[in-house]
Amino acid sequence: MRTLKSLLAAGAIVALTLSPTRAVTPEDTLVMAWQIDDIITLDPAEVFEFSASEMMGNSYERLIGYDLENVSDIFGAVAESWEVSDDGKTFTFTVRQGKTFASGNELTAEDVVFSLQRAVKLDQSPAFILTQFGFTADNVEEKIVQTGDYEFTFEMDQAYAPTFVLYCLTSTVASVVDKDIVLEHEVDGDLGHEWLKRNYAGSGPFTIRQWRPNEAVVMERNEHFSPEPPLARVIYQHVPESSTQRLMLEQGDIDIARDLGPEELEALEGTEGIKIQSGVKGGLYYLGLNQKNEHLSKPEVRQALKYLVDYGAIADTIMEGLAEVHQAFLPKGFLGAVEDTPFSLDVEKAKELLAEAGLADGFSVTMDTRNTPDITGMGEAIQQTFAQAGIDLQLIPGDGAQTLTKYRAREHDIYIGRWGPDYQDPHTNADTFASNPDNSDDAAAKPLAWRNAWEIPELTEKTQSAVLETDTDKRAQIYEELQREVMDRGPFVIMFQEIEVMAMQDNVENFLIGPSFDSNQFGQASKD
Repeated sequence: MRTLKSLLAAGAIVALTLSPTRAVTPEDTLVMAWQIDDIITLDPAEVFEFSASEMMGNSYERLIGYDLENVSDIFGAVAESWEVSDDGKTFTFTVRQGKTFASGNELTAEDVVFSLQRAVKLDQSPAFILTQFGFTADNVEEKIVQTGDYEFTFEMDQAYAPTFVLYCLTSTVASVVDKDIVLEHEVDGDLGHEWLKRNYAGSGPFTIRQWRPNEAVVMERNEHFSPEPPLARVIYQHVPESSTQRLMLEQGDIDIARDLGPEELEALEGTEGIKIQSGVKGGLYYLGLNQKNEHLSKPEVRQALKYLVDYGAIADTIMEGLAEVHQAFLPKGFLGAVEDTPFSLDVEKAKELLAEAGLADGFSVTMDTRNTPDITGMGEAIQQTFAQAGIDLQLIPGDGAQTLTKYRAREHDIYIGRWGPDYQDPHTNADTFASNPDNSDDAAAKPLAWRNAWEIPELTEKTQSAVLETDTDKRAQIYEELQREVMDRGPFVIMFQEIEVMAMQDNVENFLIGPSFDSNQFGQASKD
C-alpha cells in the first residue's frame, strides 16, 4: 500500500506536514481510511456498490433530493419543479437554470434526458429502478422527451404513487452526466460506458480525480459548484485492517476511520482529539440461500437456518454498537416496516425441521464472505451455530468485487451480504426481496430474489400491486404482509439493521451520516 504522502504527491497535491510526534493531514484535505475493494465502476449508470455509491452521491447530482433527517421531505435538486398529468402517468420536469458541470458546460434538460435514456439503454444492474416504469431501450426516446431547453417529460406505463416515482429519481442511477463529455469518449456506440467506468463527467460538489483499485480514490473540489465546498479534496484510502485504521487515526495520518470494530471504538472513547459519530442506516445484513442448491431449496431447511443464528450474541459482541437485531426486509422507519423478531437460536427446533426435510444428519454447504472484520466475524459465528445442528458450513473468503460478482451470477450456496435501499420508498426493498418476474438465467431484472433463484409469481404480483396503491394505509398493510411471507418461507435469513459508526479527528465538522448508503455527505464538511 502506498503511503498517504505518496498518494498526495501522485495527485500533484501538497504532501503531509509532519511533526516529530504526530502526522497532520493538510487543512484543506479530508482523508478517510475505508475498505473500498467493492468498487467495480465509476459510471453512475452501473454503480451498485456501497463505497462507490457514496462517492457518486458527492460527485453527481440527481433530479430529486430529500432531507437526511426527515426523508419524507422531498425537494428538487437538478429539478426546480414538476407537475403530474391528470391520468398520473406523465411527469413534466423543469430543470433548474444556472447549474454547471465540472467541465464548465451548462447543465440543461438535454443532459438530464440523455442521462436517463442512457441508463435504460445500458441496462446495467441498477437500471431496473427506471425500467420498472415501462421504459425499454426501444421506447425510452419516445417516453423521456426534451420539450424545451429546461423542460422534459417522463411518461410511464402506469400511474404509480407519485412519491415512489420521485424517490426513484433520488437514486444513483438517476445521476446527471455531461452529455458532451461522455459522447466525446464514445466507442462503438457504448455511450461512453468504458471511459466513464474510470473517469468523471458530473456536476456535484467534488470531482473524481483518480481511482486506483484497492488503493485509493482522490476527489477534488468542483470549482463550478455552489455553494463552494470548504475542502479542496477528499481522499479515500483503502485500509482493510481495522487495527491499522485505528493506529492511523491516533497518529493523525487520517481524519476519519470508517471500519472500526467494537473493541477499537471502545478503546478510542474519551481519547483527546478524537470523537465518535454514528447514525442509523437502512442497510440490512442477511444470508442469501441459493434455491439452486438441492438442500437449501427445501422450505424446512430455510426455516431451520433461521433458528441457527445467535442474533443476540452477535449483536452484543461482533456487531456491538454497529447493528441491531432486525428480521424483516424493510428497515425501521420505512412505511409498513415490521419490527417483530420471531427467530432466535433454537438448535432443537432446527434439528426437528432438518429431520422433516430428510436431513437429520445435516449436510455440507459453502458460504461466500467478504474480507471485512464484521462479515468475517459473523460468518465464523454462524459457522459454529450451524455445526450444532450437524451442518458443515465452509467459508469462502474474497474481496468485495469477487464475492459480489459470484453472487450476481448465482454461483454461490449461501452469501452473507449487506443490502442498502436504493431510495426511501418501501418498494425499493420489496421489489428485490419479494419480486422475481423472470427466474431464467438471462433475465433482464435480477433482484435478490432472482440471485437466490426464488420463483414467486404470486408474491411478485402482490409486490407490483403495492406500488400502484395510492391509499397509504392500504399500501402499508400490503408491505407488512409481504414481509411476513418472506420471513416465513423466503430464502433470506435477515439478521440486523446497520448503525454506521465513524471515529474522526475532533476538528472535522459537517460530515453528515445519511440514512442510505449513498447519502453520506461531505460537500460542506470542513476542518476547523
